[in-house]
Amino acid sequence: MRFPGHRFYGSRKRSVLYGVAMSTADVEHRTPRVLPGLMLVMLLGALDQTIMSPALPAVAVDLGGLDLMPAVLTAYLAAATAVMPLYGKLGDRYGRKPVLLVAIGVFVVGAALCGTAQAMPALLAFRVLQGAGGGGLMIGAQAVIGEVVSPRERGRYLGLLGAAYVVAGVGGPLMGGLAVDHVTWRWIFALHPPLGLLAFVVVTRALHLPPPLERPPFDSLGALTLSTTVLGVVVFSSTVQQAGPWPAWLAPTAAATTVIAGIAWVWTARTAADPLLPLRLFRDRSFAIPAAISFLVGFALFGTISYLPAFLQIARGATATEAGLVVTVLMAGVITTVTASGRAIARTGRYKLFPVVGAALAAVGLALLGSVDRDVPTAMVLAYLLVIGLGVGLVMQVMVLVAQNGVAYRDLGATTSAVTFLRQIGASSGVAVVGAVLTARVTARLPAGAGVDQAALDPERLAQLPAEVRVGVATAFGEAVPPIFAFVAPLLGLAFLLAIALPAVPLRSSAHVDTGRTAP
Repeated sequence: MRFPGHRFYGSRKRSVLYGVAMSTADVEHRTPRVLPGLMLVMLLGALDQTIMSPALPAVAVDLGGLDLMPAVLTAYLAAATAVMPLYGKLGDRYGRKPVLLVAIGVFVVGAALCGTAQAMPALLAFRVLQGAGGGGLMIGAQAVIGEVVSPRERGRYLGLLGAAYVVAGVGGPLMGGLAVDHVTWRWIFALHPPLGLLAFVVVTRALHLPPPLERPPFDSLGALTLSTTVLGVVVFSSTVQQAGPWPAWLAPTAAATTVIAGIAWVWTARTAADPLLPLRLFRDRSFAIPAAISFLVGFALFGTISYLPAFLQIARGATATEAGLVVTVLMAGVITTVTASGRAIARTGRYKLFPVVGAALAAVGLALLGSVDRDVPTAMVLAYLLVIGLGVGLVMQVMVLVAQNGVAYRDLGATTSAVTFLRQIGASSGVAVVGAVLTARVTARLPAGAGVDQAALDPERLAQLPAEVRVGVATAFGEAVPPIFAFVAPLLGLAFLLAIALPAVPLRSSAHVDTGRTAP
């Protein structure tokens, strides 16, 4: 069996010839050089989407701004999402390695500043900076794999990257819980500088890609209008349900800005010489359906899992660490199926069955999670989370693979960023909308009492309140939160229907670097 040429491996003397076919044994020998770096990059980029979830009550008590708690999550998600198409196109134009290294640097600086924040507005600003780097990390790793590994074999590697993404996305609550319980929430951000430095060194030494052959004019106006559209969507989602102390004019202003910026972006996409996100991609079912499924999965998964630790802590009396441990069961399910499906796809060349079964499993699991109350045994909660995880693992990374398989090299960065970008839009909107609905439902059910608003979301302060107040707060959470999970489950049902309509296009057996970077 012959494997496509890999241009990114080699010593500093460039002893590996670009474009020369390599055997499977050669690939298996050289892949470990760069794969750990790419997995670490994915880990860094995805970690902050959920690691702050169990720390939100402690942050609110330390810095104030209880109503801004959802914004701590959405600030990072919105910034990361807004810059994803930009990083994808910059990688196509200037090369993936320098763009990826810049993203690592921006992310690490933002994280270091977050750890020093003394007020909530400062923390939110630093989270935006951190997200501006994090978006480039997630796109860069997947685009590198998409460029140098054939779709037939790519399932194995995307599965590993997906496992890193899920370890971060779902294991984040555990790490955040440990920090809150044993040190302080600021230590969460102390993890990033050493990990970022390690990723920078590994990528610098192991990743070697030739420069792009062409550099068409950059779509600056498209980048501005698309980023503004994304930010408008997230701000509107955060304000429409009164999830914070927003002025009355902010929601209609955000809605109008989103519409105007969206129209302007469509115009730029139709007229630019090399649009940031080509509209013609959306006419291809091999791209459009995976993009839509990615949005739905992102909304449902992060919109619910981000707030599950708070429910477990307040309604069921778990510690932050225990809540994180419960959520890791979902992580185990995702890792199991994302790895198994990747290997099966590489072996058989077929992929359609996996997202169909996965979306169905995830929808059922989320609906079951919506039936949880304070009296449901923890073992049942774990079982429901496992079902969700097994389903998500069969869907998430397959969507990237399917979309990358159907495009030419010139659209590789745009396609990779678009699918992940839409998943992040779903995640950003899901966290904002579910957080807003959760705040409104819980507030409406909280018992009357001075100071109960902040204490209700901080287990340590909650323990200091009178027993009848504690019971009232726990009851409010127990009644308000689970139905939200059930409300979101139909979105995964829609993803199941879309997966059935997914075209079964044969997976290419050659990488873009082996085909002269031409259309498949």
